[in-house]
Amino acid sequence: QEKRVQVSPPLTRGPSAFIPENEVMQANGLDERTNLLVEEYSTSGRLDNITQVMSIHTQYLESFLRSQFYMLRMDGPLPLPYRHYIAIMAAARHQCSYLINMHVDEFLKTGGIAEWLNGLEYIPQRLKNLNEINKLLAHRPWLITKEHIQKLVKTGENNWSLPELVHAVVLLAHYHALASFVFGSGINPERDPDTSNGVRLIAVNNFCVCDLANDNNIENASLTSNNFGIADSLSELEALMERMKRLQEDKEDEEASQEEMATRFEKEKKESLLVISGGICAFLVPFFLCFVRTFDDEIVSTDVSRYIEDPGFGYKDFARRGEDHLPTFRAQDYTWENHGFSLVNRLYSDIGHLLDEKFRMVYNLTYNTMASHEDVDTTTLRRALFNYVHCMYGIRYDDYDYGEVNQLLERSLKVYIKTVTCYPERTTKRMYDSYWRQFKHSEKVHVNLLLMEARMQAELLYALRAITRHLT
Repeated sequence: QEKRVQVSPPLTRGPSAFIPENEVMQANGLDERTNLLVEEYSTSGRLDNITQVMSIHTQYLESFLRSQFYMLRMDGPLPLPYRHYIAIMAAARHQCSYLINMHVDEFLKTGGIAEWLNGLEYIPQRLKNLNEINKLLAHRPWLITKEHIQKLVKTGENNWSLPELVHAVVLLAHYHALASFVFGSGINPERDPDTSNGVRLIAVNNFCVCDLANDNNIENASLTSNNFGIADSLSELEALMERMKRLQEDKEDEEASQEEMATRFEKEKKESLLVISGGICAFLVPFFLCFVRTFDDEIVSTDVSRYIEDPGFGYKDFARRGEDHLPTFRAQDYTWENHGFSLVNRLYSDIGHLLDEKFRMVYNLTYNTMASHEDVDTTTLRRALFNYVHCMYGIRYDDYDYGEVNQLLERSLKVYIKTVTCYPERTTKRMYDSYWRQFKHSEKVHVNLLLMEARMQAELLYALRAITRHLT
């Protein structure tokens, strides 16, 4: 009996369908340091495609692997099979068959009951009780309240202790965000389809095959101007650098008032409504399966749907049209540094330190380059990327001028960010290729790392705030 998700084979070789194989290998060289990290922290015991792409940024990779290894393998409140099943439930919210297959393997290897893989109706009630918070965290975390927490910790024999719940929430947020990275980076299925446990893996594609099949000539892509040449692309880069320089100078000259900053946030939040995610298939390619999420309805593989409750529930813009008083999460009222970190560390020892290191690493990571330019301070650009994700989730930083987002992030990049963050399963190669045409693939991978960590932190802030309110 098949225990895995069945989809079509990859159309490209290498770890990524978006990045040429030789560029991944050249960028990281798969040096001895990477191999040592894999030996020490990889749960699968091998260099998988996610790790190969992430190893373009070895410093970050170490933080990522250490925290993930801790969540999955080290001492913690949850038994090992539970951890992998929760990863499956989280990945299923975005139909991420790559991660589902990976954790089906790990679930069985750690002693999981094979019958659970038949679907949610076969799992213990305690795990079923996570469906609601899994759904909300993945798509609308701002809806999570202390009542959701109380329901989980006060359900009699099926209750969750707070340490168990924090462990589960960290896993859910981690795998929702990792699904964003998988789709955003075009991660290909693993090449060795036959694995242990007597379970046959049919190769998995994590993005719309229709798009890839018609993407051989990227200059004809709908998101790319047909007349876009190298000169135009270079001028696009120069214009971005000029805007960065001007923003820095303006900041030194004059700071906007708090009222103006608040107004700019509300404007950016409402404008994010107009950023429509692309990647919807207009047709099916013969002999391929294509499972695509649309705005109005869900088309979900039956194999993936066995792990999903309420498949029609998806992301809806935090800022709804026509609302005057939008419920904003003021970051200063509940920050990761002052509130979330200490709570998560108290209930699930040491994970706070590992997550904090990972957040700081990706936020501060820089090589002081932009495409072919060196000695560039990219701080404003990195902050704009991180804060734009939080803005879409309704999180506002009082000390940040959201006017910078509009000046630094052009429309095709905003479409890409919104898709990767909110509907990752819609991401296509066209969208990846449509922004920052002169930038290196390593820089785009860095963008995906920033989006992943910003998303994870946003989910955690909402969940941990609800836990804090439950405790007080």
